[in-house]
Amino acid sequence: MKIHFIGIGGIGISALAGYYLKKGAMVSGSDLSFSETTNYLKKQGAKIINGHKIQNIKKDLDLVIYSPAVKKENPEYKRAKELKIPLKSYPQALGQLTKKYFTIAVSGTHGKSTTCSMIALLLEKAGFDPTVIVGTKLKEFSNLNFRVGKSKYLVIEADEHFASFLNYSPDIIILTNIEKEHLDYYKNFKNILKTFKKYIKKLPKNGLLIINKDIKIKALNVIKYGQRRIKLKIPGKHNQLNASAALTLARYLRIPDKISLKVLAEYNGCWRRFEQRKYKKLIIISDYAHHPTEVRETLKAAREKFKQKNIWCIFQPHQYQRTYYFFNDFIKTFKFNYQDNLIITDVFEVEGRENENIKKKVNIQKLAKKAGGIYLTQDKIGNYLKNNIKNNSIIIFMGAGNIYLLADKIFPK
Repeated sequence: MKIHFIGIGGIGISALAGYYLKKGAMVSGSDLSFSETTNYLKKQGAKIINGHKIQNIKKDLDLVIYSPAVKKENPEYKRAKELKIPLKSYPQALGQLTKKYFTIAVSGTHGKSTTCSMIALLLEKAGFDPTVIVGTKLKEFSNLNFRVGKSKYLVIEADEHFASFLNYSPDIIILTNIEKEHLDYYKNFKNILKTFKKYIKKLPKNGLLIINKDIKIKALNVIKYGQRRIKLKIPGKHNQLNASAALTLARYLRIPDKISLKVLAEYNGCWRRFEQRKYKKLIIISDYAHHPTEVRETLKAAREKFKQKNIWCIFQPHQYQRTYYFFNDFIKTFKFNYQDNLIITDVFEVEGRENENIKKKVNIQKLAKKAGGIYLTQDKIGNYLKNNIKNNSIIIFMGAGNIYLLADKIFPK
């Protein structure tokens, strides 16, 4: 089978490409830039092409899978249409896969990647040999975002953006929380809730919903969970809840607590989720938080872990529309002062998802000032930090964009 991926470097779609490579498919893919992920796929035999070009789409392709970020004007998308090659979005393609497995889908506004990772490791250690598609990278999976198992079990991170999860056929849903998010698509919380309810109805009659006890949604078969005291290496109340969700599933699957609690206690986190390393006498943390709630909980966890230390937060807002809709929420979040020093840099612009009118209304200098921090462009952050930080400080590079690359540039690994 020959499959071409448009936008193959994305964190979700690259996992699917890796899965099909392992399954023996001939894989090619294009993207605007290369990364560790695309380099891995290339080493495994995928043909990776820089840029989107008509000639990348050959007549002998069996399937073209495209990232949700790809527009209908994309030359490869248009060419595939012309040649009448089957076209599927990443959620549609993953949805087809969920029909072939007993699918455990992890959903919610926050905590999906961590909870999904915990569950994947629990099932692996318990001998369930799961296939996994997750929106982050795990050291235990050779720093990859997927795992191909031999059993009937599939664990996926089921994203709500663009209502992607409506493409999936889950047998078990883990629902961590529901909040206002992706308002560029949903517009309001009422639409978000309506879509989550529609998603839960996709469960079969013998399906199961494992849900945070604070969420008021009904289903045929429900197990509710709350916060427990679970021994963890990673800090924060939110991670206690993530672990509680994973443990609830493990108990349903009759995995002994002895195995589950050991796995959770040894869990070191995943890529860009409170990911820590040392640089001389500093601790550098890379974190994906980009919603006000995520930012608050991450900074609160940092303060709980590093009580007396000086905490710096370098925050890169993600997408102009999110920054616009949550402008005051971000200010309130930073006003908790879990951090000692705050730098806010320019918005990470998401291609194809920005609104020019909203873009003009977003003033990052104003956001930084009202939040009690300073505004700096990325090229000035390195010198500012080197001139102002003290030994033993904690420096958190935060955001869903490319801010983690700046961390590696200023404080090389």
